[in-house]
Amino acid sequence: MNYNHPVKNSSTIGIRLMCAIVFLVFTTLWITRFQADVLAAAQHVYSGGVTSYNRVLAPIILIAGLQLLQLAVYGVVRLRKRSHALTYFPSMLILGLLTDVSADFDTGFSPGAWWWAFPLAILLWIAVVWLANSLQDVEPAQEPCGIFSMAMLSNMVLMLLMILGVVLLSNTNAVFHYRLRAEACLLEKDYHGALEAGKKSLESDANLQMVRMYALSCENQLGERLFTYPVVAGSSAMLPTAGESRTTLYPLDSIYRYFGARPAAAMPPVNYLKAVARRDSAVSRKIGDYMLCGMLIDKHLDLFVKTLPMYYPVADDQEMDRLPRHYREALVLYTHLRKNPVVVYHNAVMDEDFDNLQDLESKYPDLMERKGKVDEQYHGTYWYYFEYQ
Repeated sequence: MNYNHPVKNSSTIGIRLMCAIVFLVFTTLWITRFQADVLAAAQHVYSGGVTSYNRVLAPIILIAGLQLLQLAVYGVVRLRKRSHALTYFPSMLILGLLTDVSADFDTGFSPGAWWWAFPLAILLWIAVVWLANSLQDVEPAQEPCGIFSMAMLSNMVLMLLMILGVVLLSNTNAVFHYRLRAEACLLEKDYHGALEAGKKSLESDANLQMVRMYALSCENQLGERLFTYPVVAGSSAMLPTAGESRTTLYPLDSIYRYFGARPAAAMPPVNYLKAVARRDSAVSRKIGDYMLCGMLIDKHLDLFVKTLPMYYPVADDQEMDRLPRHYREALVLYTHLRKNPVVVYHNAVMDEDFDNLQDLESKYPDLMERKGKVDEQYHGTYWYYFEYQ
């Protein structure tokens, strides 16, 4: 490569500065806002839990390292004018590699396609740099390099393409990010923050559902708010005891410590909860909420009604009116569905709401249209979950 170009460095300072600004703004936002939890989880897993991710120092070190790499690359290839942005390619490629973390990476490390894709990408980049350097030698010496010049536009297009490449390479799975954010909040005992992660999203999975149930239980809100979130997995995933759900950042020992015992072997969550209840009556209300919510998740209304008096007083309507919201909704539903209910519960407001729900459903014979209309008014209730999820 010929690095003896007659154009002085001062003629391309604007291009170099603009590329640096775009790179620093993007990497700062990407690392500190969009991928912070992924990077924290990756460091936790790959270090075996020995080290933790410092959310202040780590981004500074990482961004500075990527910028220094670009400066080193520029010092070697000396690309100016229309192709200067190519000096950021190795830094962008490494950024994409660092944030390309699969949702199940904690179950075993695998480089995936990177073992051949990374060296191939570098080889192709070297070829493009060689070509760009050759073309650079025949570019006009006095070509404009201002902010609205073709040289500036060319570099901004290259930067945009590399940014899009990083976004496409990185893990942008929303549910995975919600769960890691929630787990990070749990580490700080910020249960409210954990419940805010992805709160408005309709997407979820067994792992996120399990983490949310735990946070709701810690806030004594499990029976009150569970179905305000998407419930997509059965009761077998509400605790990690059967291997159907898991955490990445938050230690399982903390969950077991919350209930007072670690399971001796893999077992369904219901069996684990029953075993703990026999061992320690002090956690009975926590266990009761999990057991009752598990029955509601699985839509076992009769079993729910039979079990409810074991954990909550149901002697009269005043006591039942103080039950958590979803339990009252389930009782209203049960009272209307069963010809000979074991427990009869009436609440003027809830009965009217349920009657309005039935009237609304009767107006729309088409299932999808009916579901949409009911969702608008009753999303977040156990009634909506029971009928449509």
